[in-house]
Amino acid sequence: MHMPMPPPGPPVDPDVDLHVPAQRAELRRAPWETLGAISAGGVLGALARYGLSTAFPYRPGEFPWPVFWVNVTGCLLIGVLMVLITGPRPAHRLLRPFLGVGVLGGFTTFSTYAVDVQKAVEHGAPRIGLAYLVLTLAAALASALAGVRMTRALVRRRGAEAGG
Repeated sequence: MHMPMPPPGPPVDPDVDLHVPAQRAELRRAPWETLGAISAGGVLGALARYGLSTAFPYRPGEFPWPVFWVNVTGCLLIGVLMVLITGPRPAHRLLRPFLGVGVLGGFTTFSTYAVDVQKAVEHGAPRIGLAYLVLTLAAALASALAGVRMTRALVRRRGAEAGG
């Protein structure tokens, strides 16, 4: 099956409507500001993850609980963030790149997750590797969904309390 190639040019943010002049202008100036926001957030997120992994070390072949909880917590926070920044009050345009892609992208670590699965298998613990593989994926998806649902419910309740 042949996949069509995207048209040449700069990458397009799906949240930007190129028919709106202000958003078109934002796309022209956004890359450096956006990359700076992502980079600054990524440093903070990666430092937080590094601090936690240093505080709670584990050996190859053991269930990597610190990385598991970092990924599950990060996915929960991504769910919360997505509801908050897509709500009725517009968020600053750099908030999602800074917090979502930068901080939470640097905090969560699915590359370490993959390496930890491989290390468990290499160190004679394939059941731990398989359990970690399946549990992390299921828990990360469930926590992102929980973050979205809980935050939506809280936002609705606060809106009802403020309006009534």
